[in-house]
Amino acid sequence: MLTSKILATAVDRALAEDAPWGDATVAASIPADMQFTAHLVAREPGVFAGGAVWQETFRQVDANILVTDLVADGTAFSTHDVLATVTGPAAGVLTAERVALNFTQRLSGIATLTSRFVARVAEVGAPARIADTRKTTPGLRALEKHAVVAGGGVNHRFSLSDAIMLKDNHLAALAATDDASLTDAINKVKAAVGHTTPIIVEVDRVEQINPVLAAGVTGILLDNFSLEQLRTGVELIAGRCVAEASGGVNLATVAGIAATGVDIISVGALTHGAAALDLGLDAT
Repeated sequence: MLTSKILATAVDRALAEDAPWGDATVAASIPADMQFTAHLVAREPGVFAGGAVWQETFRQVDANILVTDLVADGTAFSTHDVLATVTGPAAGVLTAERVALNFTQRLSGIATLTSRFVARVAEVGAPARIADTRKTTPGLRALEKHAVVAGGGVNHRFSLSDAIMLKDNHLAALAATDDASLTDAINKVKAAVGHTTPIIVEVDRVEQINPVLAAGVTGILLDNFSLEQLRTGVELIAGRCVAEASGGVNLATVAGIAATGVDIISVGALTHGAAALDLGLDAT
C-alpha cells in the first residue's frame, strides 16, 4: 500500500542523494524571488503513474510550489500531451525537477509495460490477471507495485511476511520434491501457521501437482511449464486452488499462456525490465 509515510521517505532519500548540500547551480544563478511555470510533457505515448510522488517531491523542496492539472494514475496519453503543470519559486522547481522526473519516468514505464501485457491477454479473451513479483528496486517496492496496478495489473505478495510460498529451493532444503514427502511437508507447514495464512507452492513438474493438491493449498505456481503442461496443470487443479503461471513470460508468449486457462500470470519483467518512459519538464 502506498502510504504518505512511504512517499515522504522515498522522496526524502532521493532529494538527499541528489542535493546533499543544496543545489549549487540554483544557488549561484536563480534569484530567490523568481517565479517559474513548466509543464510535464510526454515525449512518447504511455500510461501515467507517479502522481503522488510527483506532488510530494515538489512539496518537500518548497511548499509554495503548486502542482495543477495532474492527470490521474492509470491515464493513457499520447506524445506531446501535458500531464501536469508546476508553478512557483523557480529555485524550488529547478531543484526538484530531476528527482520528480526520475520517479514518474520510472513508474510510468512500469505502468506502460504492464498495460501492454494486460492488452495481450485481453486480445485472446482470457480471464487471467497479470501480476508482479518481488523483483523490485530496493526501497521502491510500494511505488513500483502501485505502478503495476495503474497499468491494469494486480499485486502478488508485497513481502516475505505476507504469505507462505514454498519454492523449489525450500522444497529441496526439506527434501520434499515428490509424492508423499511433498504432501507431508506442506501439511507440516500448515500445522505451523494460522488457518488464514495463504500457502502457495511452486512446482516444476506435472507430477508434483496432485501431491500438492492433496495437502490443500491456496495456490499452485506452475513454473516454466510448456503450454501443453500448463493446460494439463489447469485440468488437474480444476479450480481447487489458484493456478498461476510463471517463468519465461514476455509479450510474445503471454497470450498463449493466458489461453491455457491459468488464473494468474506473474511477470518479473514488469518491474525489473521496464524502461523509463521519456517525460520532460518544459518551461512555458
